[in-house]
Amino acid sequence: MPGTVLIIDDEEKLRSLTKRIIALEGFNVLEAGNIKSAQKIIEKEEIDVVLCDVKLPDGSGVDYARTIKEKNPSIEIILLTAYGNIPDGVQAIKNGAFDYLTKGDDNNRIIPLLNRALEKVQLQKRIEKLESQVGKKYSFDTILGTSRPIRDAIEQASKVAPADTTVLLLGETGTGKEVFAQAIHNNSKRNGKPFVALNCSAFSRELLESELFGYKAGAFTNANRDKKGLIEEANTGTIFLDEIGEMPLDLQSKLLRVLETGEFIKVGDTKPTKVNVRIIAATNRDLKEESQKGHFREDLYYRLNVFAITLPPLRERKKDIPQLAEYFVGIFSAKINQRKQKVTPAFIEKLQLHEWKGNIRELKNVLERAVIMAGGDDLAVEHLPLDLQIADKASTPLSAFDLASVEKLHIIRVLYHTKNNKTEAARLLNIGLATLYRKIEEYGLNHQQ
Repeated sequence: MPGTVLIIDDEEKLRSLTKRIIALEGFNVLEAGNIKSAQKIIEKEEIDVVLCDVKLPDGSGVDYARTIKEKNPSIEIILLTAYGNIPDGVQAIKNGAFDYLTKGDDNNRIIPLLNRALEKVQLQKRIEKLESQVGKKYSFDTILGTSRPIRDAIEQASKVAPADTTVLLLGETGTGKEVFAQAIHNNSKRNGKPFVALNCSAFSRELLESELFGYKAGAFTNANRDKKGLIEEANTGTIFLDEIGEMPLDLQSKLLRVLETGEFIKVGDTKPTKVNVRIIAATNRDLKEESQKGHFREDLYYRLNVFAITLPPLRERKKDIPQLAEYFVGIFSAKINQRKQKVTPAFIEKLQLHEWKGNIRELKNVLERAVIMAGGDDLAVEHLPLDLQIADKASTPLSAFDLASVEKLHIIRVLYHTKNNKTEAARLLNIGLATLYRKIEEYGLNHQQ
């Protein structure tokens, strides 16, 4: 989409001609006869490209180019000179101008040059938008929840973020440990530097070593060239080591050296590589217990455990489920290009009755499925998986192996299928109606709807 161009030239006829040429290409064109009036327009309007004469009544266009770029770095400037003065052109580029043109002789270059300058402006705007979205996505303000457990975790993380201290994030799988790690990084003095994440359980011992520490050419078969490890890639920034408890003991000693000395030796190398990197680790294991069993280095545990933050499981912060549900439903509705569905109170109640062993990750999966199942309708109980649909305050936990529990769950499912029509349920179960009523009483299912 054509942008907005500001022409600054004290020659009114030439300015009007240039405006007509540019406007015919679909650009929105504004004009000014001097620097003072141009500055007022720039402060008021969103300008993409400035076409500025070198010699103006109240100053030099070359000098003004520097002023514009200092205050509005996203604006691109093309300078116009009557004589093709090379020193002026060189100085203009040094001052941040995109290019310069000779008046009259370069009319055919104006439109292609404007298009190239506009492409650069639009690309920069997209980059800035993405950067702001990334920063917003991983800020503490966007971690959802008002419950005491999550607010305590956020408060601790926000305090340690600027301290450059090693952090250990504890909690069950799916509680958002990587989101917290990103937020800590983005609120630290390393913000803008690399953030690298690695799941230590996703690789074999050999692959994990080469991924983490890198290798020298010839270190092993097919190692044809040097490879930087992720610790080196994260230099000056942060590395997030998820599932740190899965790291083999011999690699733990190499990581310990990074923490103690800021250096490590690549696979196949003989000299150390120095790095300046912050380490944030995460685990769902009890590392102290693991170290007592000999499964985790005790010295590494104490080096990692400088500042530990425990992230609460979702079952301990169920009051946050309505807010989380609203947020994720909005995301998943947009993902399939449909309006954001409303969430019914009964739907939320069923979500709050579930134990969420998979935590927020499980909640996201359930909500994405529900959005798809609803097909644009408001989200209701029938759009949930069956085990959530039959959840009830009076229900007791069901064992997967206990025969009575299996029978109880089957009766619940059949009653739900028949919309609580007990005669039909007894027929489908192939039992007498009196037997069904006895089972309902025995299992406390009188509350089933």
